[in-house]
Amino acid sequence: KAQKAQKLIFLLDLKVGRAAQYNGRGNTVNESDVVESLDAVYSTGTFVQIHEMQDLGDKLRMIVMGHRRYNISAAPTEAEPKPSPRRKAKRSRKDQPGSPTETLEEKALTAEIVKTIRDIIALNPLYRCVLSLQRVSPPDDAGCDMGAALTGAESHELQDVLEEINIPKRLYKALSLLKKEYELSKLQQRLGREVEEKIKQTHRKYLLQEQLKIIKKELGLEKEDKEAIEEKFRERLKDRTVPQHIMDVINEELNKLGLLDNHSSEFNVTRNYLDWLTSMPWGTNSEENLLLDTAKEVLEEDHYGMDDVKKRILEFIAVSQLRGSTQGKILCFYGPPGVGKTSIARSIARALNRQYFRFSVGGMTDVAEIKGHRRTYVGAMPGKIIQCLKKTKTENPLVLIDEVDKIGRGYQGDPSSALLELLDPEQNANFLDHYLDVPVDLSKVLFICTANVLDTIPEPLRDRMEMINVSGYVAQEKLAIAERYLVPQLRSQCGLTEEKASISSDALGLLIRQYCRESGVRNLQKQVEKVFRKVAFSIVSGEQNTVTVTPDNLQDFVGKPVFTVDRMYTVTPPGVVMGLAWTALGGTTLFMETSLRRGQLGDVMKESAKIASTYARAFLMGKEPENHFLVNSHLHLHVPEGATPKDGPSAGCTIVTALLSLATNKPVRQNVAMTGEVSLTGKILPVGGIKEKTIAARRAGVTCIVLPAENKKDFSDLPDYITRGIEVHFVDHYSQIYPIVFQQDES
Repeated sequence: KAQKAQKLIFLLDLKVGRAAQYNGRGNTVNESDVVESLDAVYSTGTFVQIHEMQDLGDKLRMIVMGHRRYNISAAPTEAEPKPSPRRKAKRSRKDQPGSPTETLEEKALTAEIVKTIRDIIALNPLYRCVLSLQRVSPPDDAGCDMGAALTGAESHELQDVLEEINIPKRLYKALSLLKKEYELSKLQQRLGREVEEKIKQTHRKYLLQEQLKIIKKELGLEKEDKEAIEEKFRERLKDRTVPQHIMDVINEELNKLGLLDNHSSEFNVTRNYLDWLTSMPWGTNSEENLLLDTAKEVLEEDHYGMDDVKKRILEFIAVSQLRGSTQGKILCFYGPPGVGKTSIARSIARALNRQYFRFSVGGMTDVAEIKGHRRTYVGAMPGKIIQCLKKTKTENPLVLIDEVDKIGRGYQGDPSSALLELLDPEQNANFLDHYLDVPVDLSKVLFICTANVLDTIPEPLRDRMEMINVSGYVAQEKLAIAERYLVPQLRSQCGLTEEKASISSDALGLLIRQYCRESGVRNLQKQVEKVFRKVAFSIVSGEQNTVTVTPDNLQDFVGKPVFTVDRMYTVTPPGVVMGLAWTALGGTTLFMETSLRRGQLGDVMKESAKIASTYARAFLMGKEPENHFLVNSHLHLHVPEGATPKDGPSAGCTIVTALLSLATNKPVRQNVAMTGEVSLTGKILPVGGIKEKTIAARRAGVTCIVLPAENKKDFSDLPDYITRGIEVHFVDHYSQIYPIVFQQDES
């Protein structure tokens, strides 16, 4: 091996002594074991001494130390003997000892190189180890060789420093490589620090959390997850009076929860079930207001009229006061849209100091909305009433079930049948929800339902409710509602003040008569809002500063009138009689026209017309035996009210009168209207909607109305401002009607 090492020293210029091979274009290439030509190596290299060598079989690992630079001047020819490397590798002048004295520039460059090397060592301590291995005391220009050796520059850059003879230039080149290395080290350190900081923060946070858990557990401040959940559920029940049978279910579920794995699906189902059970307001009631004066003041403040509703609520408070305890009731407000059925429920809740909860069953087809889902279903939850109790946190809220007449029926069941248990006073003390599966006491809940018509409410459901009619408003009531509630509220919503915008009472009256004849006030509210919107636009656009709406300029805000005449006939001819009818939107007047043609009506009215025709023939035979008009003629009965379908059993006496008027060719008394069904024997049967029909008659300018005798009790309940100035006749047989409507011809 000593011979092998000696041979390597002599072959210095071929293997050990050269810096690198190049490809003729200045780019270095991978070294090979054999150099075929001197053109394949750089002409400048370093003479090194082998200090340690390790034989690895096909490779040799050596530690060498550089001594001096050498330069290959020329290659030997074939004729000449091969010179020794010592003779061909001439030393550079700068490698000779005793260099000239350093200039100030060289001193400054050397000092900067030393400073940069120190900065690099400060950033990367690994370079300190490299310097300690070199163990050199550099002469004047060897510092640049040492500095360049510290850098990770490309081989051609290092070769450029090695080949440079001029000391200042070599110092510049070495300093440039050191500065690049310094910037690279700074960037590397910054990137490493950022990555390390991110990792350290995450790891540190995790360690701190784990330590915090252990510390809290040691101090007894925190328990296991299951223990914490159980403690939370028991804390909810601390101040509540939970029935024993429900407490048994809760304890059983808590024991079950302790045996389940935290990540199992059954664990989440049980926890959600316990969450609902412990969130229920067991034994918690809101303190109810039992003072009549306070309740009456609240009801009068929020709504105008509605005497029947207010009286019923005050009766409920009086009974509760005498009993010393409250009991739930089921009230059903029915009437046309826009009369305040839904809004009065919130006022009742405020008057009673009860929590308010509303849900609509209009179009509901799934029985689970009422009774809840079984816990076996994904996403199962209790029904609306259980959700109500959890939200209101009391056992005695006021629950409004809206649009109960529009409830649907689907393949998931019949929700109207599910409401039977909910609204039955005999059953709802032990209401059973499918999700909770424990009896819940609903006997203290005050249920209020709303509906437009009663026909679509199932009879068993209607039987469980106390029906209260909320009828429409007359013009006088609408005017009071508009002035007291609608105008101030809508003016404020449109950002106006009373000084900037106002509507006169005459303008409101004209608006009610010619634009808003429906029973409710919802359309009136829209029209008033329309007025204020246009007022706001004119003020903002700068057209006007203040606006007062009067009958003269009302059309500028709401357009042309919708209703220009109050009635179809000012003078009724023979064969035409005014009748009174009830619709879902309120009362209306209908004119019964008869002529010698065929016609078509609704099924119920067809039956009513046939009965009326039969009786009219019999009555006419008694009055005028020689008059065969009704026997020999083909008659057409028409009710001209646009495209509105007419179907109802309350027009019998009107049809009889119209047929008799046509047969005798005598017009009936003017400004008279009637309602009532007639039997085959002429008996007048009672009808409904007396208040709405009376309001409609008053609106049409009727001065005399004929009503069935059995409806006298309904007419007597009407306020004085509706009945004032109207002549009313109560009859129980048609023979009493004939002299009233044809009295002008009797004299």
